[in-house]
Amino acid sequence: MIRVMLPQHLRTLAHVGVEVELDVQAPVTQRTVLDALEARYPMLCGTIRDHTTLERRPFLRFFACEEDLSHESPDAPLPESVASGAEPLLIIGAIAGG
Repeated sequence: MIRVMLPQHLRTLAHVGVEVELDVQAPVTQRTVLDALEARYPMLCGTIRDHTTLERRPFLRFFACEEDLSHESPDAPLPESVASGAEPLLIIGAIAGG
C-alpha cells in the first residue's frame, strides 16, 4: 500500500483524513500514484494535475524522503521507501505571496 498525505483543501474536498492508502501496481511512479488517487477519489481530478496535460498544478509540490520530487519526470520511479509504504508521498500546497 502506498501512503499519500494531502493538504487540507484536498482532504476537505475528498472527505478524508491527513493520509490515504492506495493500492498501486508496479512501477510506482508519480503518475501511477496520482492515477490511483484520482480513480479512488474522482472529486480530486483536475485539482492536482491539469485535466488536459496531466501536468502538476503550479501551486502544488511533491515530496518524499525529504526530497522535492516536483520537477522529476512523472514516470520516474518513486523511492523504494515510498513504494514499500514505509514513507508517504507528500502533496503540499506551495505558499506564495509577499
